[in-house]
Amino acid sequence: MSTANPSPLWQPTDEVVAQAQVTKFQAWAAEEHGAPSDGGYAALHRWSVDELDTFWKAVTEWFDVRFPTPYARVLGDRSMPGAQWFPGATVNYAEHALRAAETRADEPALLYVDETHEAVPVTWSDLRRQVGSLAAELRALGVRPGDRVSGYLPNIPQAVVALLATAAVGGVWTSCAPDFGARSVLDRFQQVEPVVLFTVDGYRYGGKEHDRRDVVAELRRELPTLRAVVHIPLLGTDAPEGALDWSSLTSTDVEPVFEEVPFDHPLWVLYSSGTTGLPKAIVQSQGGILVEHLKQLGLHCDLGPEDRFFWYTSTGWMMWNFLVSGLLTGTTIVLYDGSPGYPDTGAQWRIAERTGATLYGTSAAYVMACRKAGVHPSRDFDLARVRCVATTGSPLPPDGFRWLHDEVRDDLWIASVSGGTDVCSCFAGAVPTLPVYIGELQAPGLGTDLQSWDPSGKPLVDEVGELVVTNPMPSMPIRFWNDPDGSRYHDSYFDTYPGVWRHGDWITVTSRGSVVIHGRSDSTLNRQGVRMGSADIYEAVERLPEIRESLVIGVEQPDGGYWMPLFVHLAPGAVLDEALLGRIKRTIREQLSPRHVPDEVIEVPGVPHTLTGKRIEVPVKRLLQGTPMDKAVNIGSVDNVELLRFYEELARGRG
Repeated sequence: MSTANPSPLWQPTDEVVAQAQVTKFQAWAAEEHGAPSDGGYAALHRWSVDELDTFWKAVTEWFDVRFPTPYARVLGDRSMPGAQWFPGATVNYAEHALRAAETRADEPALLYVDETHEAVPVTWSDLRRQVGSLAAELRALGVRPGDRVSGYLPNIPQAVVALLATAAVGGVWTSCAPDFGARSVLDRFQQVEPVVLFTVDGYRYGGKEHDRRDVVAELRRELPTLRAVVHIPLLGTDAPEGALDWSSLTSTDVEPVFEEVPFDHPLWVLYSSGTTGLPKAIVQSQGGILVEHLKQLGLHCDLGPEDRFFWYTSTGWMMWNFLVSGLLTGTTIVLYDGSPGYPDTGAQWRIAERTGATLYGTSAAYVMACRKAGVHPSRDFDLARVRCVATTGSPLPPDGFRWLHDEVRDDLWIASVSGGTDVCSCFAGAVPTLPVYIGELQAPGLGTDLQSWDPSGKPLVDEVGELVVTNPMPSMPIRFWNDPDGSRYHDSYFDTYPGVWRHGDWITVTSRGSVVIHGRSDSTLNRQGVRMGSADIYEAVERLPEIRESLVIGVEQPDGGYWMPLFVHLAPGAVLDEALLGRIKRTIREQLSPRHVPDEVIEVPGVPHTLTGKRIEVPVKRLLQGTPMDKAVNIGSVDNVELLRFYEELARGRG
């Protein structure tokens, strides 16, 4: 790819650089810990990966992490998998998340917004009181450190209270959003055998009420380990037989008691999208998440007590856990429960305006949908407080950068970030002191030795390679659930390059130190030996107004041939005629290369996604190779199974 020096789309002012937490941290770490005082972020990053132990020690001191029992050293065993962080230390995540209640009792910790778009505050003191009450009740129910507590909940304040109360008692939290069907939830919760289930009776989405009482009844039947079910009447129904009522568990006024747990004690279980087989149940630690999120939110996102942090997410996605961690920096977090585009496509911008969000996070798909729908955020909303718009879920296309710059503000900090559920954090993304280049992530994160490698393990610059991380990160999984010998964990990340984390993304690390993400390497297109990311094709094709969404698959065939179809879901009224076909192919040929032009363009009724909104590429590829549906995909992880049947029929027709 070109290594010419483009001009940045955005550059922080000298004042922004001087005021940024990461600048102050660097100056302090230079005095206290021998970090480089000049050379800016690049020098700080180099030091943070070369001197890993010192860097993480500095992070815990800068953010005043409380260790009731001190640590013997920062890193015991540093091999991956299995690195031991802060051995000997005890800690509690919830204690840190509620610290601001000591100094800012009457200010909002949470702003809760539903589809009416009115914001309802929950103060720090009230949040702390509810957590104290619920933690005491969980202990009374017999919940002990290590027990699993589950939530079938939307993005509501009760979900935050339940997570923090679980962490306070040393329990292990796990959640699914209520748009997940019973099978999807059971595929996840049955693996971890929860003792308590928090549920709603239903939820509101897109202006409609969705009753979930039947699903809840099925979950209760199919989760034999449950000792208690707690009913949250979001739709106003009475608690079902044998269930406890939320209000009775959170009404007493008791100080929270925070269990001192080992640094590597499990905090929560997240799940991979589970497009093939059962979702992986990924366990992350109280201490690992605490220090990683303090670094990520406090230094990279530059969040503090004056900020309002809004990320559009559901409880079934790691970004919800990441959003809750905004509390660690004393930030007010915004919880939006509802459709991203209700009553109109501009909904999220309205919420950013009404809550005074300073950092607003969304998906690249939403940004592109706004661009297509002709939304004008700065014209229609007062977004003066928004300093940063961050995007994740998939790479933000260059047009998305330009649109945010033109339609929100020309001095907007645009942070395209990329990480994974696997680490519940970002490998690369936001840095408040660096310029933003169109189509690029600003830099790898501190303490994250992110590299692009060729198949033999040689680092590449300005060339596409595999995303690898050569140093342990504190938030890497401590293990997968039900993986006693660690083989599933090992095979997921460490079987390609021994001792090095391979994430499964194609990336370019540029000579300027920025990062470009090209899409998943396991569904990579390989035309005549040239590897290509699907994201590049989506970006080009979806600029055409007739294309609502697309899906490109590269299928290796038994005879050694290679078939690369492009599936297109058309906008209403559009027709896939010769003229449109010609424009699709011409767009790809001119903007990418002749090698990117698909063998066929096929109109489809829709593009299937995971429940967290990612396009499903690998299972469709398997269906097209003739794999039966039950082997190709975990049905419970898909937003619309009927769509997959279309691809299955197509494969049968070709076969």
